[in-house]
Amino acid sequence: MSTERPRRAVVTGIGVIAPNGLRADAYWKSVREGLGVLDLITREGCQDLPLKVAGEVRGFDASALIEERFLVQTDRFSHYAMAAAQLALDDAGIGLDDPEEPFSIGVVTAAGSGGGEFGQRELQKLWGQGSKFVGPYQSIAWFYAASTGQISIRSGFKGPCGVVASDEAGGLDGIAHAARAVRRGTGAVVVGAAEAPLAPYSMVCQLGYPELSTVEDPERAYRPFTEGACGFVPAEGGAMLVVEDESRARDRGAAVRAVVAGHGATFTGASRWKESREGLARAIRVALDEAGCAPEEIDVVFADALGVPEADRAEALAIADALGAHATRVPVTAPKTGIGRAYCGAPVLDTVAAVFAMEHGVVPPTPNVFDICHDLDLVMSRARPAELRTALVLSRGLMGSNAALVVRRGDDSAR
Repeated sequence: MSTERPRRAVVTGIGVIAPNGLRADAYWKSVREGLGVLDLITREGCQDLPLKVAGEVRGFDASALIEERFLVQTDRFSHYAMAAAQLALDDAGIGLDDPEEPFSIGVVTAAGSGGGEFGQRELQKLWGQGSKFVGPYQSIAWFYAASTGQISIRSGFKGPCGVVASDEAGGLDGIAHAARAVRRGTGAVVVGAAEAPLAPYSMVCQLGYPELSTVEDPERAYRPFTEGACGFVPAEGGAMLVVEDESRARDRGAAVRAVVAGHGATFTGASRWKESREGLARAIRVALDEAGCAPEEIDVVFADALGVPEADRAEALAIADALGAHATRVPVTAPKTGIGRAYCGAPVLDTVAAVFAMEHGVVPPTPNVFDICHDLDLVMSRARPAELRTALVLSRGLMGSNAALVVRRGDDSAR
């Protein structure tokens, strides 16, 4: 009988390109301080649309981070992903000096909408000038898998790659996909999501979501769990992680920042928020079971926090259903209210915040939320010091996916 210890998937690198920070440390500083950066949309061609408020990534110079040959064939969402991936690799201390290394590293990204800005530009050329003026990269730049492909090509990674084409919960599903690849034998996977939904065509498509907030006051446009909840506002950007085999990471002296312990996913249908209660609770139970984690071991919950009254109620009840009496005691937070929901990138950013929260022993606050109407211990106004060993990250998508991820503190990896 084999006594070999099962392979464990751990986080060794983090890269962030977000509205509140162009590096992981800047993102965490803003999240910890509860800063809100939601503002009126300034992107060209978007000002006259009903959607007025969002989380824009500002000050991002793609040409300073990515080679020109990649820029011309990719959309903004891939620029964010490539930049975040390089930051994550640098954080993990992974280089490509070993000729065998590329075959042990894979790439997985999640995407909800693809490259709308690039696609719109090329379609305008088609309609206005004719087919001869459409660039050859139109066929790939808009595609959901573009970021996975470009990251793997740019870095020379030849391990298993994939893409999760999904709604918001796909960000957590992608992390789970990477963790399972590592447990099956892959050395490391660069995984995450970045989105760029703030372009005219993309924004018009989003206007079809009844859950979208069109409130023009940035401080009131996205206030989940309150009587004034009126929907969510979108954001661009996201995060990438390096998920790696623990033994491999320790052998090369890398810091183990967190353990990907458990994941659960269900589907309950588009905008069926009442039904999402059962689906999300089920996803939480599956994630806890996979992690070998009792409900009372959860030290903090990073909520989905859609901002729609029926959806908020369903989430609060799902947490109660899955965690029992512990649900009213565990601190809950939703940092995304300060930056908006970056679709598939949103739960990856929450996972990053969870890792930092466990490292620093503090639960970040929920910006712009002060008067909740649900039975949750929502952290508001300012960060709360706490001993955090295990975090639960939740996500639901507008198309009906539900996901839960359990992550443990890095120094608990031997448990």
